[in-house]
Amino acid sequence: MAGVLAWGFVEPDEQQLFGASSPRQVPVSGESVVNWSATHTARPRFYYQPENQDDVAAIVADCARAKRRLRVLGGGLSPNGVGFSDEGMMSMALLDKVLWVDPDSMRVRVEAGCRVQQVADELKRYGLSLQNYASIREQQVGGFTQVSAHGTGASIPPVDEQVVALKLVTPAGGILELNAQDNPELFKMARVGLGCLGVVTELTLQAVPVQKLQEKTFVATAKEVAAKHAKWLRGNKHLRYMWLPYTDSVVVVQVNPAGPPAKPAAPQLRPLAGAAQAGSAAGGAGASMSAYGDVVQEDAVDERTLSHQLEPLRKLLARAASVPAEAVAELSATELRDALLVLDPLDKSWVAQVNQAEAEFWKRSSGTRVGYADQILGFDCGGQQWVLEVAFPIGSYSKATSSWRSNNTDIAYMRELLSEIESADVPAHSPIEQRWTTSSSSPMSPAAAGPGSQSTLPSDTVHSWVGIIMYLPTEDPQQRQAITDGFKQYVGMVQDKLMPQYGASWHWAKIEVPEDPQRLAAMRAALAERFPLQRFNAYRAELDPDNILGNKLLDTLLGTPGHPSAVKA
Repeated sequence: MAGVLAWGFVEPDEQQLFGASSPRQVPVSGESVVNWSATHTARPRFYYQPENQDDVAAIVADCARAKRRLRVLGGGLSPNGVGFSDEGMMSMALLDKVLWVDPDSMRVRVEAGCRVQQVADELKRYGLSLQNYASIREQQVGGFTQVSAHGTGASIPPVDEQVVALKLVTPAGGILELNAQDNPELFKMARVGLGCLGVVTELTLQAVPVQKLQEKTFVATAKEVAAKHAKWLRGNKHLRYMWLPYTDSVVVVQVNPAGPPAKPAAPQLRPLAGAAQAGSAAGGAGASMSAYGDVVQEDAVDERTLSHQLEPLRKLLARAASVPAEAVAELSATELRDALLVLDPLDKSWVAQVNQAEAEFWKRSSGTRVGYADQILGFDCGGQQWVLEVAFPIGSYSKATSSWRSNNTDIAYMRELLSEIESADVPAHSPIEQRWTTSSSSPMSPAAAGPGSQSTLPSDTVHSWVGIIMYLPTEDPQQRQAITDGFKQYVGMVQDKLMPQYGASWHWAKIEVPEDPQRLAAMRAALAERFPLQRFNAYRAELDPDNILGNKLLDTLLGTPGHPSAVKA
Protein backbone atom coordinates (compact mmCIF):
# COMPACT_ATOMS: atom_id res chain seq x y z
CA MET A 1 0.00 0.00 0.00
CA ALA A 2 2.40 2.66 -1.19
CA GLY A 3 2.12 5.66 -3.44
CA VAL A 4 3.03 4.96 -7.06
CA LEU A 5 5.74 7.14 -8.52
CA ALA A 6 7.21 7.28 -12.05
CA TRP A 7 10.77 8.53 -11.77
CA GLY A 8 12.47 11.07 -14.07
CA PHE A 9 16.11 12.03 -14.57
CA VAL A 10 18.24 15.12 -13.98
CA GLU A 11 20.63 16.53 -16.56
CA PRO A 12 24.16 17.17 -15.11
CA ASP A 13 24.03 20.94 -15.63
CA GLU A 14 20.75 21.31 -13.71
CA GLN A 15 22.58 21.13 -10.36
CA GLN A 16 24.39 24.34 -11.20
CA LEU A 17 21.19 25.90 -12.56
CA PHE A 18 19.42 25.41 -9.24
CA GLY A 19 22.45 26.50 -7.21
CA ALA A 20 22.47 23.15 -5.44
CA SER A 21 25.38 21.63 -3.53
CA SER A 22 24.01 18.10 -3.91
CA PRO A 23 22.16 16.27 -6.71
CA ARG A 24 19.46 15.53 -4.14
CA GLN A 25 18.66 19.25 -4.01
CA VAL A 26 17.80 19.31 -7.72
CA PRO A 27 14.24 18.52 -8.80
CA VAL A 28 13.24 16.12 -11.50
CA SER A 29 10.23 16.67 -13.72
CA GLY A 30 7.70 14.59 -15.57
CA GLU A 31 6.57 12.66 -12.51
CA SER A 32 3.16 11.23 -11.74
CA VAL A 33 2.45 10.69 -8.06
CA VAL A 34 -0.56 8.52 -7.20
CA ASN A 35 -1.92 7.72 -3.76
CA TRP A 36 -2.36 4.06 -2.86
CA SER A 37 -6.07 3.97 -3.67
CA ALA A 38 -5.40 5.62 -7.06
CA THR A 39 -8.06 8.22 -6.26
CA HIS A 40 -5.72 11.21 -6.47
CA THR A 41 -2.89 11.99 -8.89
CA ALA A 42 -0.42 14.86 -9.00
CA ARG A 43 1.98 15.75 -11.81
CA PRO A 44 4.38 18.17 -10.12
CA ARG A 45 6.61 20.33 -12.29
CA PHE A 46 9.34 19.83 -9.70
CA TYR A 47 9.89 16.72 -7.62
CA TYR A 48 12.56 16.47 -4.93
CA GLN A 49 13.94 13.53 -2.98
CA PRO A 50 16.32 14.84 -0.29
CA GLU A 51 18.32 12.47 1.87
CA ASN A 52 19.27 14.71 4.80
CA GLN A 53 18.28 17.89 6.59
CA ASP A 54 20.78 20.03 4.65
CA ASP A 55 19.06 18.97 1.44
CA VAL A 56 15.66 19.85 2.88
CA ALA A 57 16.84 23.27 4.08
CA ALA A 58 18.39 24.06 0.69
CA ILE A 59 15.26 22.97 -1.20
CA VAL A 60 12.93 24.97 1.05
CA ALA A 61 15.16 28.04 0.74
CA ASP A 62 15.31 27.73 -3.05
CA CYS A 63 11.53 27.37 -3.33
CA ALA A 64 11.05 30.35 -1.03
CA ARG A 65 13.34 32.51 -3.18
CA ALA A 66 11.52 31.45 -6.34
CA LYS A 67 8.09 31.61 -4.63
CA ARG A 68 7.53 28.07 -5.86
CA ARG A 69 4.98 25.79 -4.14
CA LEU A 70 6.37 22.78 -2.27
CA ARG A 71 4.19 20.12 -0.64
CA VAL A 72 5.75 17.41 1.49
CA LEU A 73 4.83 13.84 0.57
CA GLY A 74 4.78 11.10 3.20
CA GLY A 75 4.06 7.51 2.31
CA GLY A 76 1.30 8.34 -0.18
CA LEU A 77 -1.18 6.48 2.02
CA SER A 78 -3.62 9.29 2.74
CA PRO A 79 -6.98 8.67 1.04
CA ASN A 80 -7.11 12.31 -0.05
CA GLY A 81 -4.56 14.60 -1.72
CA VAL A 82 -3.47 16.52 1.37
CA GLY A 83 0.22 16.12 0.43
CA PHE A 84 -0.19 16.71 -3.30
CA SER A 85 0.62 19.67 -5.55
CA ASP A 86 1.04 20.07 -9.30
CA GLU A 87 3.82 22.63 -8.80
CA GLY A 88 6.37 21.15 -6.39
CA MET A 89 6.52 18.09 -4.15
CA MET A 90 9.18 16.63 -1.88
CA SER A 91 9.42 13.01 -0.77
CA MET A 92 10.81 12.36 2.71
CA ALA A 93 11.39 8.66 2.04
CA LEU A 94 15.20 8.87 2.28
CA LEU A 95 15.14 10.65 5.65
CA ASP A 96 14.34 7.34 7.28
CA LYS A 97 16.73 6.85 10.19
CA VAL A 98 16.11 6.08 13.83
CA LEU A 99 18.63 8.52 15.32
CA TRP A 100 18.68 7.38 18.94
CA VAL A 101 16.76 5.53 21.61
CA ASP A 102 16.97 6.49 25.28
CA PRO A 103 15.56 3.64 27.39
CA ASP A 104 15.84 5.75 30.56
CA SER A 105 13.40 8.43 29.37
CA MET A 106 11.67 5.95 27.04
CA ARG A 107 12.09 8.35 24.14
CA VAL A 108 13.15 7.85 20.55
CA ARG A 109 14.39 10.39 17.98
CA VAL A 110 13.56 9.63 14.36
CA GLU A 111 13.72 11.28 10.97
CA ALA A 112 10.36 12.19 9.52
CA GLY A 113 10.50 9.62 6.71
CA CYS A 114 11.03 6.71 9.09
CA ARG A 115 8.26 4.13 8.80
CA VAL A 116 6.12 3.39 11.85
CA GLN A 117 6.95 -0.33 11.67
CA GLN A 118 10.65 0.49 11.54
CA VAL A 119 10.33 2.51 14.75
CA ALA A 120 8.35 -0.29 16.40
CA ASP A 121 10.99 -2.87 15.48
CA GLU A 122 13.81 -0.74 16.91
CA LEU A 123 11.92 0.10 20.11
CA LYS A 124 11.20 -3.56 20.73
CA ARG A 125 14.94 -4.18 21.12
CA TYR A 126 14.81 -1.91 24.18
CA GLY A 127 11.62 -3.32 25.65
CA LEU A 128 9.62 -0.35 24.39
CA SER A 129 6.69 0.36 22.09
CA LEU A 130 4.74 3.28 20.71
CA GLN A 131 1.65 4.02 22.78
CA ASN A 132 -0.77 3.30 19.96
CA TYR A 133 -0.87 2.39 16.29
CA ALA A 134 -3.22 3.20 13.44
CA SER A 135 -4.60 0.56 11.09
CA ILE A 136 -1.43 0.24 9.02
CA ARG A 137 2.24 0.55 9.92
CA GLU A 138 3.80 1.62 6.61
CA GLN A 139 3.09 5.29 7.25
CA GLN A 140 6.00 7.65 7.64
CA VAL A 141 6.17 9.14 11.13
CA GLY A 142 6.08 12.72 9.83
CA GLY A 143 2.85 12.28 7.91
CA PHE A 144 1.43 9.96 10.59
CA THR A 145 1.62 12.74 13.18
CA GLN A 146 1.00 15.82 10.99
CA VAL A 147 -2.58 14.68 10.25
CA SER A 148 -3.28 13.45 13.82
CA ALA A 149 -3.69 9.79 12.88
CA HIS A 150 -5.09 7.58 15.61
CA GLY A 151 -5.62 4.07 16.86
CA THR A 152 -8.28 3.19 19.38
CA GLY A 153 -8.69 3.38 23.15
CA ALA A 154 -10.87 5.73 25.19
CA SER A 155 -7.93 6.73 27.40
CA ILE A 156 -5.35 6.95 24.58
CA PRO A 157 -4.88 10.13 22.49
CA PRO A 158 -4.16 10.44 18.77
CA VAL A 159 -0.55 9.81 17.75
CA ASP A 160 0.49 13.48 17.64
CA GLU A 161 0.33 13.50 21.44
CA GLN A 162 3.34 11.14 21.45
CA VAL A 163 5.50 13.89 19.89
CA VAL A 164 7.52 15.67 22.61
CA ALA A 165 9.88 17.60 20.31
CA LEU A 166 10.30 18.24 16.60
CA LYS A 167 12.55 20.01 14.14
CA LEU A 168 10.85 22.28 11.61
CA VAL A 169 12.44 23.73 8.46
CA THR A 170 10.50 26.87 7.50
CA PRO A 171 10.61 29.19 4.46
CA ALA A 172 10.92 32.38 6.53
CA GLY A 173 11.74 31.37 10.11
CA GLY A 174 14.79 29.20 9.56
CA ILE A 175 15.22 25.84 11.27
CA LEU A 176 13.31 25.59 14.54
CA GLU A 177 13.66 23.05 17.34
CA LEU A 178 10.29 23.01 19.07
CA ASN A 179 9.12 21.53 22.36
CA ALA A 180 6.50 22.18 25.02
CA GLN A 181 8.90 24.04 27.32
CA ASP A 182 10.41 26.65 24.99
CA ASN A 183 7.53 27.55 22.68
CA PRO A 184 4.48 25.59 23.75
CA GLU A 185 1.84 27.22 21.52
CA LEU A 186 3.81 26.94 18.28
CA PHE A 187 4.99 23.45 19.21
CA LYS A 188 1.46 22.18 19.74
CA MET A 189 0.25 23.92 16.60
CA ALA A 190 3.10 22.43 14.57
CA ARG A 191 2.48 18.86 15.79
CA VAL A 192 -0.61 18.83 13.57
CA GLY A 193 0.60 21.44 11.10
CA LEU A 194 -0.60 19.63 7.95
CA GLY A 195 2.75 20.46 6.35
CA CYS A 196 1.75 24.16 6.27
CA LEU A 197 3.97 25.59 9.01
CA GLY A 198 7.23 24.01 7.88
CA VAL A 199 8.81 20.74 6.86
CA VAL A 200 9.19 18.40 9.83
CA THR A 201 12.56 16.65 9.52
CA GLU A 202 12.99 15.06 12.97
CA LEU A 203 10.69 14.08 15.83
CA THR A 204 11.19 12.86 19.38
CA LEU A 205 8.48 10.42 20.43
CA GLN A 206 7.48 9.29 23.91
CA ALA A 207 7.37 5.51 24.05
CA VAL A 208 5.95 3.13 26.66
CA PRO A 209 7.04 -0.29 27.96
CA VAL A 210 6.29 -3.04 25.47
CA GLN A 211 3.80 -5.72 26.43
CA LYS A 212 1.94 -8.55 24.82
CA LEU A 213 -1.71 -7.91 24.05
CA GLN A 214 -4.60 -10.32 23.78
CA GLU A 215 -7.21 -9.60 21.15
CA LYS A 216 -10.71 -11.02 21.48
CA THR A 217 -12.96 -10.89 18.42
CA PHE A 218 -16.63 -11.83 18.40
CA VAL A 219 -19.92 -10.84 16.78
CA ALA A 220 -22.73 -9.15 18.74
CA THR A 221 -26.12 -7.77 17.81
CA ALA A 222 -26.71 -4.03 17.67
CA LYS A 223 -28.96 -4.32 20.73
CA GLU A 224 -26.27 -6.13 22.71
CA VAL A 225 -23.66 -3.53 21.75
CA ALA A 226 -25.94 -0.71 22.89
CA ALA A 227 -26.59 -2.41 26.23
CA LYS A 228 -22.94 -3.19 26.99
CA HIS A 229 -21.14 -0.36 25.24
CA ALA A 230 -20.37 1.85 28.26
CA LYS A 231 -18.93 -1.13 30.14
CA TRP A 232 -16.89 -2.29 27.16
CA LEU A 233 -15.53 1.18 26.38
CA ARG A 234 -14.38 1.75 29.94
CA GLY A 235 -13.27 -1.83 30.55
CA ASN A 236 -11.06 -2.44 27.50
CA LYS A 237 -7.75 -0.75 26.75
CA HIS A 238 -8.52 -0.85 23.03
CA LEU A 239 -11.99 -1.29 21.52
CA ARG A 240 -13.11 -1.36 17.90
CA TYR A 241 -16.48 -2.02 16.31
CA MET A 242 -17.08 -2.98 12.71
CA TRP A 243 -20.73 -2.39 11.83
CA LEU A 244 -21.98 -4.38 8.83
CA PRO A 245 -24.82 -2.48 7.08
CA TYR A 246 -28.01 -4.40 6.26
CA THR A 247 -27.21 -6.98 8.94
CA ASP A 248 -27.78 -7.12 12.68
CA SER A 249 -24.13 -7.99 13.20
CA VAL A 250 -21.42 -5.89 14.81
CA VAL A 251 -17.88 -7.25 14.93
CA VAL A 252 -16.44 -6.40 18.36
CA VAL A 253 -12.66 -6.32 18.82
CA GLN A 254 -11.44 -5.98 22.41
CA VAL A 255 -7.70 -5.74 23.14
CA ASN A 256 -6.12 -5.83 26.59
CA PRO A 257 -2.72 -6.56 28.14
CA ALA A 258 -1.87 -10.24 28.16
CA GLY A 259 0.63 -9.78 30.98
CA PRO A 260 2.69 -7.15 32.82
CA PRO A 261 4.75 -4.70 30.72
CA ALA A 262 8.35 -5.62 30.03
CA LYS A 263 11.03 -3.70 31.89
CA PRO A 264 12.92 -1.28 29.63
CA ALA A 265 16.51 -2.14 28.82
CA ALA A 266 19.26 -0.74 31.04
CA PRO A 267 19.61 3.03 30.57
CA GLN A 268 21.76 3.70 27.54
CA LEU A 269 21.68 6.45 24.95
CA ARG A 270 22.53 4.62 21.76
CA PRO A 271 22.97 6.59 18.52
CA LEU A 272 21.56 4.70 15.58
CA ALA A 273 22.06 7.05 12.63
CA GLY A 274 23.98 5.30 9.92
CA ALA A 275 23.33 1.85 11.35
CA ALA A 276 21.45 -0.75 9.38
CA GLN A 277 17.84 0.37 9.46
CA ALA A 278 16.13 -2.46 7.62
CA GLY A 279 12.85 -3.19 9.37
CA SER A 280 12.03 -6.82 9.90
CA ALA A 281 8.81 -8.21 8.50
CA ALA A 282 5.92 -7.73 10.87
CA GLY A 283 5.90 -10.57 13.32
CA GLY A 284 9.23 -11.99 12.21
CA ALA A 285 9.99 -15.53 11.16
CA GLY A 286 7.43 -18.09 12.10
CA ALA A 287 4.49 -15.72 12.30
CA SER A 288 1.35 -16.99 10.65
CA MET A 289 -1.40 -15.17 8.83
CA SER A 290 -5.08 -15.10 9.67
CA ALA A 291 -7.79 -15.25 7.05
CA TYR A 292 -7.91 -11.46 7.10
CA GLY A 293 -4.18 -11.14 6.48
CA ASP A 294 -3.15 -10.21 10.02
CA VAL A 295 -0.02 -11.34 11.81
CA VAL A 296 -0.71 -14.01 14.42
CA GLN A 297 1.75 -15.18 17.04
CA GLU A 298 -0.03 -18.44 17.61
CA ASP A 299 -0.19 -21.65 15.59
CA ALA A 300 -1.37 -21.25 12.03
CA VAL A 301 -5.05 -21.81 11.38
CA ASP A 302 -5.39 -25.22 9.77
CA GLU A 303 -6.74 -25.42 6.24
CA ARG A 304 -10.00 -27.02 7.32
CA THR A 305 -10.75 -24.20 9.77
CA LEU A 306 -9.79 -21.58 7.22
CA SER A 307 -12.07 -23.15 4.62
CA HIS A 308 -14.93 -23.17 7.14
CA GLN A 309 -14.40 -19.47 7.90
CA LEU A 310 -14.29 -18.44 4.24
CA GLU A 311 -17.08 -20.75 3.07
CA PRO A 312 -19.91 -18.13 3.09
CA LEU A 313 -17.91 -15.77 0.89
CA ARG A 314 -16.68 -18.55 -1.39
CA LYS A 315 -20.18 -20.01 -1.85
CA LEU A 316 -21.68 -16.63 -2.72
CA LEU A 317 -18.94 -16.03 -5.29
CA ALA A 318 -19.41 -19.49 -6.79
CA ARG A 319 -23.15 -18.86 -7.20
CA ALA A 320 -22.74 -15.41 -8.70
CA ALA A 321 -19.75 -15.78 -11.02
CA SER A 322 -17.84 -18.37 -13.00
CA VAL A 323 -14.61 -18.29 -11.04
CA PRO A 324 -12.39 -21.41 -11.06
CA ALA A 325 -12.33 -23.15 -7.68
CA GLU A 326 -8.54 -23.07 -7.58
CA ALA A 327 -8.58 -19.29 -8.04
CA VAL A 328 -11.17 -18.83 -5.30
CA ALA A 329 -9.08 -20.96 -2.94
CA GLU A 330 -6.20 -18.47 -3.20
CA LEU A 331 -8.24 -15.46 -2.09
CA SER A 332 -8.28 -13.99 1.43
CA ALA A 333 -11.48 -12.61 2.95
CA THR A 334 -10.80 -9.05 1.76
CA GLU A 335 -9.96 -10.31 -1.72
CA LEU A 336 -13.15 -12.38 -1.79
CA ARG A 337 -15.12 -9.30 -0.76
CA ASP A 338 -13.59 -7.33 -3.65
CA ALA A 339 -14.34 -10.17 -6.08
CA LEU A 340 -17.96 -10.13 -4.93
CA LEU A 341 -18.45 -6.37 -4.88
CA VAL A 342 -17.04 -5.87 -8.37
CA LEU A 343 -20.02 -7.80 -9.74
CA ASP A 344 -22.42 -4.98 -8.82
CA PRO A 345 -20.88 -2.51 -6.33
CA LEU A 346 -23.77 -0.03 -6.40
CA ASP A 347 -26.71 -2.43 -6.16
CA LYS A 348 -28.05 -2.21 -2.61
CA SER A 349 -29.52 -5.72 -2.62
CA TRP A 350 -26.30 -7.31 -3.85
CA VAL A 351 -24.15 -5.33 -1.42
CA ALA A 352 -26.45 -6.46 1.39
CA GLN A 353 -25.86 -10.10 0.38
CA VAL A 354 -22.10 -9.54 0.42
CA ASN A 355 -22.35 -7.93 3.86
CA GLN A 356 -24.41 -10.89 5.13
CA ALA A 357 -21.73 -13.30 3.89
CA GLU A 358 -19.07 -11.22 5.61
CA ALA A 359 -21.07 -11.29 8.84
CA GLU A 360 -21.13 -15.09 8.68
CA PHE A 361 -17.38 -15.11 8.03
CA TRP A 362 -16.80 -13.10 11.20
CA LYS A 363 -19.08 -15.35 13.26
CA ARG A 364 -16.96 -18.31 12.19
CA SER A 365 -13.74 -16.38 12.85
CA SER A 366 -14.43 -15.38 16.46
CA GLY A 367 -11.58 -16.11 18.83
CA THR A 368 -8.47 -14.71 20.46
CA ARG A 369 -4.88 -14.09 19.50
CA VAL A 370 -1.81 -12.73 21.28
CA GLY A 371 0.99 -10.53 20.01
CA TYR A 372 2.78 -7.22 20.43
CA ALA A 373 0.92 -3.94 19.91
CA ASP A 374 2.30 -3.30 16.43
CA GLN A 375 1.06 -6.74 15.37
CA ILE A 376 -2.32 -6.73 17.09
CA LEU A 377 -3.55 -3.16 16.67
CA GLY A 378 -3.10 -3.01 12.91
CA PHE A 379 -5.54 -4.65 10.53
CA ASP A 380 -6.18 -5.20 6.84
CA CYS A 381 -8.04 -2.17 5.47
CA GLY A 382 -8.97 -3.95 2.25
CA GLY A 383 -8.31 -2.85 -1.32
CA GLN A 384 -8.50 0.51 -3.05
CA GLN A 385 -11.29 2.60 -1.59
CA TRP A 386 -12.99 5.88 -0.93
CA VAL A 387 -13.34 6.65 2.76
CA LEU A 388 -14.70 9.39 4.98
CA GLU A 389 -13.83 9.38 8.68
CA VAL A 390 -15.12 11.85 11.23
CA ALA A 391 -14.55 12.43 14.94
CA PHE A 392 -17.05 13.75 17.47
CA PRO A 393 -17.03 14.19 21.27
CA ILE A 394 -19.02 11.79 23.45
CA GLY A 395 -18.23 12.98 26.98
CA SER A 396 -15.61 13.18 29.69
CA TYR A 397 -13.59 10.06 30.48
CA SER A 398 -13.68 10.86 34.20
CA LYS A 399 -17.49 10.74 34.09
CA ALA A 400 -17.64 7.71 31.85
CA THR A 401 -19.65 5.42 34.07
CA SER A 402 -22.59 7.80 34.49
CA SER A 403 -22.66 9.83 31.28
CA TRP A 404 -21.84 7.13 28.76
CA ARG A 405 -24.46 4.75 30.12
CA SER A 406 -27.18 7.39 29.97
CA ASN A 407 -26.24 9.12 26.70
CA ASN A 408 -24.49 6.61 24.42
CA THR A 409 -23.97 9.43 21.93
CA ASP A 410 -21.67 7.29 19.79
CA ILE A 411 -24.21 4.46 19.59
CA ALA A 412 -26.95 6.95 18.77
CA TYR A 413 -24.80 8.22 15.90
CA MET A 414 -24.41 4.70 14.54
CA ARG A 415 -28.10 3.93 14.95
CA GLU A 416 -29.02 7.08 13.02
CA LEU A 417 -26.37 6.47 10.35
CA LEU A 418 -27.59 2.93 9.69
CA SER A 419 -31.18 4.15 9.58
CA GLU A 420 -30.31 6.83 7.02
CA ILE A 421 -28.44 4.25 4.94
CA GLU A 422 -31.45 1.96 4.82
CA SER A 423 -33.93 4.77 4.16
CA ALA A 424 -31.89 6.04 1.22
CA ASP A 425 -31.00 2.55 -0.09
CA VAL A 426 -27.31 3.41 0.06
CA PRO A 427 -25.15 0.51 -1.22
CA ALA A 428 -23.03 0.79 1.93
CA HIS A 429 -19.99 -1.46 1.80
CA SER A 430 -18.78 -3.00 5.03
CA PRO A 431 -17.46 -2.39 7.50
CA ILE A 432 -18.35 0.94 9.01
CA GLU A 433 -15.51 1.17 11.47
CA GLN A 434 -15.87 2.83 14.86
CA ARG A 435 -12.95 3.65 17.16
CA TRP A 436 -12.26 5.98 20.11
CA THR A 437 -9.51 8.19 21.48
CA THR A 438 -9.20 10.66 24.28
CA SER A 439 -8.39 14.25 23.34
CA SER A 440 -5.28 15.78 21.85
CA SER A 441 -3.69 18.98 23.12
CA SER A 442 -2.74 19.87 19.53
CA PRO A 443 -5.23 22.61 18.55
CA MET A 444 -5.51 21.40 14.94
CA SER A 445 -6.31 17.80 15.83
CA PRO A 446 -9.89 16.70 15.07
CA ALA A 447 -9.89 15.46 18.67
CA ALA A 448 -8.57 18.73 20.14
CA ALA A 449 -9.86 19.72 23.57
CA GLY A 450 -8.69 21.54 26.65
CA PRO A 451 -6.48 24.65 26.93
CA GLY A 452 -5.37 26.06 23.58
CA SER A 453 -8.12 24.44 21.57
CA GLN A 454 -11.02 26.26 19.96
CA SER A 455 -13.54 24.22 21.93
CA THR A 456 -14.70 24.45 25.54
CA LEU A 457 -14.52 20.68 25.97
CA PRO A 458 -12.57 19.34 28.96
CA SER A 459 -9.14 17.90 28.21
CA ASP A 460 -10.25 14.34 29.02
CA THR A 461 -13.07 14.37 26.46
CA VAL A 462 -13.41 11.09 24.60
CA HIS A 463 -13.96 11.21 20.84
CA SER A 464 -15.55 8.57 18.66
CA TRP A 465 -14.15 8.13 15.14
CA VAL A 466 -16.46 6.63 12.50
CA GLY A 467 -15.40 5.75 8.97
CA ILE A 468 -17.66 4.94 6.02
CA ILE A 469 -16.26 3.26 2.94
CA MET A 470 -16.82 2.26 -0.66
CA TYR A 471 -14.31 -0.03 -2.31
CA LEU A 472 -12.94 0.40 -5.82
CA PRO A 473 -12.49 -3.27 -6.76
CA THR A 474 -12.02 -2.60 -10.47
CA GLU A 475 -9.68 -0.86 -12.90
CA ASP A 476 -12.51 -0.01 -15.29
CA PRO A 477 -12.64 3.82 -15.42
CA GLN A 478 -16.40 4.02 -15.92
CA GLN A 479 -17.17 1.71 -13.01
CA ARG A 480 -14.70 3.53 -10.77
CA GLN A 481 -16.33 6.84 -11.66
CA ALA A 482 -19.78 5.44 -10.92
CA ILE A 483 -18.59 4.25 -7.49
CA THR A 484 -16.98 7.64 -6.89
CA ASP A 485 -20.23 9.42 -7.73
CA GLY A 486 -22.16 7.07 -5.45
CA PHE A 487 -19.73 7.67 -2.61
CA LYS A 488 -20.07 11.44 -2.98
CA GLN A 489 -23.82 11.09 -2.44
CA TYR A 490 -23.16 8.89 0.61
CA VAL A 491 -20.75 11.47 2.02
CA GLY A 492 -23.22 14.27 1.34
CA MET A 493 -25.84 12.47 3.40
CA VAL A 494 -23.43 12.10 6.34
CA GLN A 495 -22.23 15.69 6.13
CA ASP A 496 -25.74 17.13 5.84
CA LYS A 497 -27.68 14.99 8.30
CA LEU A 498 -25.27 13.72 10.96
CA MET A 499 -22.11 15.78 11.30
CA PRO A 500 -23.70 19.09 12.35
CA GLN A 501 -25.99 17.35 14.84
CA TYR A 502 -23.11 15.55 16.58
CA GLY A 503 -20.43 18.24 16.27
CA ALA A 504 -18.31 15.97 14.10
CA SER A 505 -15.20 17.06 12.23
CA TRP A 506 -13.20 15.49 9.42
CA HIS A 507 -10.03 13.41 9.60
CA TRP A 508 -7.43 15.58 7.83
CA ALA A 509 -6.27 12.74 5.58
CA LYS A 510 -9.85 11.93 4.56
CA ILE A 511 -11.42 15.32 3.91
CA GLU A 512 -12.38 16.24 0.34
CA VAL A 513 -13.42 19.60 -1.10
CA PRO A 514 -17.14 19.38 -1.96
CA GLU A 515 -18.20 20.25 -5.50
CA ASP A 516 -21.46 21.79 -4.29
CA PRO A 517 -20.92 25.47 -3.30
CA GLN A 518 -23.36 25.31 -0.38
CA ARG A 519 -21.68 22.23 1.07
CA LEU A 520 -18.28 23.87 0.63
CA ALA A 521 -19.48 26.97 2.47
CA ALA A 522 -20.88 24.81 5.27
CA MET A 523 -17.63 22.86 5.52
CA ARG A 524 -15.50 26.00 5.71
CA ALA A 525 -17.78 27.50 8.36
CA ALA A 526 -17.64 24.30 10.40
CA LEU A 527 -13.84 24.18 10.21
CA ALA A 528 -13.57 27.84 11.21
CA GLU A 529 -15.78 27.16 14.22
CA ARG A 530 -13.93 23.98 15.23
CA PHE A 531 -10.29 25.05 14.78
CA PRO A 532 -8.27 28.18 15.70
CA LEU A 533 -7.69 29.11 12.06
CA GLN A 534 -6.87 32.73 12.83
CA ARG A 535 -3.94 31.70 15.04
CA PHE A 536 -2.94 28.89 12.67
CA ASN A 537 -2.85 31.20 9.66
CA ALA A 538 -1.03 33.86 11.67
CA TYR A 539 1.76 31.34 12.27
CA ARG A 540 1.65 30.48 8.57
CA ALA A 541 2.10 34.18 7.79
CA GLU A 542 5.09 34.35 10.13
CA LEU A 543 6.83 31.15 8.99
CA ASP A 544 5.65 30.94 5.38
CA PRO A 545 4.39 34.39 4.30
CA ASP A 546 4.37 33.51 0.58
CA ASN A 547 2.39 30.31 1.15
CA ILE A 548 5.09 28.09 -0.32
CA LEU A 549 3.86 25.08 1.67
CA GLY A 550 0.15 25.30 0.95
CA ASN A 551 -1.91 23.61 -1.72
CA LYS A 552 -5.32 24.05 -3.28
CA LEU A 553 -7.12 21.73 -0.84
CA LEU A 554 -5.81 23.42 2.30
CA ASP A 555 -6.05 26.97 0.96
CA THR A 556 -9.66 26.35 -0.06
CA LEU A 557 -10.68 24.93 3.31
CA LEU A 558 -8.48 26.83 5.77
CA GLY A 559 -7.67 30.10 4.05
CA THR A 560 -4.15 31.38 3.37
CA PRO A 561 -1.38 32.78 5.61
CA GLY A 562 -2.82 35.68 7.56
CA HIS A 563 -6.25 35.20 6.00
CA PRO A 564 -8.42 32.54 7.66
CA SER A 565 -11.49 31.30 5.86
CA ALA A 566 -14.43 33.57 6.64
CA VAL A 567 -17.07 31.89 4.51
CA LYS A 568 -20.32 31.28 6.38
CA ALA A 569 -22.92 28.65 5.63
